[in-house]
Amino acid sequence: MTTQHTATPAAPTRTVQIDVHDLNTQVLDRIAAGARFASLYATASRQDEGTRLSAVLVRDGHTTILDADLPTDENTYPSLTAELPAAFWYERQIHDLFGLMPAGHPRLDPLVLPLPAGTKRPRPGSRYAATNRLVPDELALPRRVIGKGMFTIPHGPVRSGVFESVEYLVETPGEDVAHIQVRVYAKHRGIDKRFEALDPVTGILLAERVEGIASIAHALAYAHAVETIAGFTPPPAAGYVRVLHAELERIANHLDVTMRLCDAAGLAVATSRFAWHKERTLRLTGALCDSRFGRGVITPGGIHRLPLIAPETVLTELAAVAKVLTADAELLMTTSSFLDRLRGTGVLDPALAAAHGALGPVGRASGMHDDVRITRPYDAYPQLPLPVPKRHETADALARTRIRFDEIDASIDLVRRSLEALANLTVERPGDLHAPLPAGLDGRALGWVEAPQGELLYALDLADGRIVRCAPRTASFHNLVLFHETFHTDILTDFPFIEASFALSIAGVAN
Repeated sequence: MTTQHTATPAAPTRTVQIDVHDLNTQVLDRIAAGARFASLYATASRQDEGTRLSAVLVRDGHTTILDADLPTDENTYPSLTAELPAAFWYERQIHDLFGLMPAGHPRLDPLVLPLPAGTKRPRPGSRYAATNRLVPDELALPRRVIGKGMFTIPHGPVRSGVFESVEYLVETPGEDVAHIQVRVYAKHRGIDKRFEALDPVTGILLAERVEGIASIAHALAYAHAVETIAGFTPPPAAGYVRVLHAELERIANHLDVTMRLCDAAGLAVATSRFAWHKERTLRLTGALCDSRFGRGVITPGGIHRLPLIAPETVLTELAAVAKVLTADAELLMTTSSFLDRLRGTGVLDPALAAAHGALGPVGRASGMHDDVRITRPYDAYPQLPLPVPKRHETADALARTRIRFDEIDASIDLVRRSLEALANLTVERPGDLHAPLPAGLDGRALGWVEAPQGELLYALDLADGRIVRCAPRTASFHNLVLFHETFHTDILTDFPFIEASFALSIAGVAN
């Protein structure tokens, strides 16, 4: 990878107030002009006197939030889904949490919180008190098997091995996969409500635990939102340490995907090898900060401390890992029995990926090339050369695997460059690592990072130094709705390869 990007600082987020009845037109007009739909979330007023709908759109490094208010006596708004399928799950989530009805929505099944009729909804943002215990109603989840000879295979929520709680209802006449319903509600933990009333510094402890495999990414996205409200720019040393940990996290995640693909293919030796490479990466992270997941490193305003081991030591261990990893990757990617299971499997049509705005390696393998580190750079990324991703547009599981190996190579280089930059910096005072937050912060901001799975967003509202609303949106939530669209000519035995190649985190979907 010799061609490189030079990142430029991202433009500030723009917020536009609109009428709720104009939301569809405004969103669709911006998408027609080249914007990408990134998120749709709701916030109840602190006095529970109404609800604000917020649509997030991204174009050429610029982020726009469209706000539309619904008064207390109105719980219906025009659905976006009919004309913008990417909004399908967002509107279902809003219905579960707020009870708002998107008029014209094609299928408003429960998603993250199936509740009996008449149950009071959590309504994040409405007040600081926690909602009473909610008991999900599984009868609210319909089955949709239609046709002679069709039957349903319930896959999960409990499976062999280490898998998150998710149920796939596979509708099939035998081997072909006609349709897949995804039920994620068993993983819902009420994260949005749990953020309420926390102070900004304590909030990062929860952010690190929203999606354990991406603790650093969540901490960074959250910290970026707080820093935007506070008007802070982290010190240079903090920026390089953040990049160091973010890229190590990316390597570990991509190695985990490779390990699962090898396991699905029955390659026991390859599975063990890539599990060991992942373990060495996690141990390196643990040696740097006393946490295998990088927890406790990031704080709003900077970092808590420098790495616990010298840059030279880290570089030596990194070189050792990279040497054997490269050899094993070359061997794996010339193993015909492995490639045959990935080639042509789980094809995500590039036109569908573009219309939906597919994120991360899933999107990049289908022709989407948005990488937040390049288009909206943060921390030390503007000071580092960022490689231009190679194009792998076969849009199948093999392309997604090749994308991840490319990103591992790029991440190793970014870790090396960050360590070299840290070795040349002089850090003498606490202020060289972080700036203390002022008391009583007020404001609203959007924070973002390029997590291992793709773009991660944090929408944050602060009032009097406390969190009023914090809404994380992960790439897994945005991409999972596309999962069932990839089973065109695939059969049941292709399922584990497609699932692993999507690298979905159910904790990030149903938070």
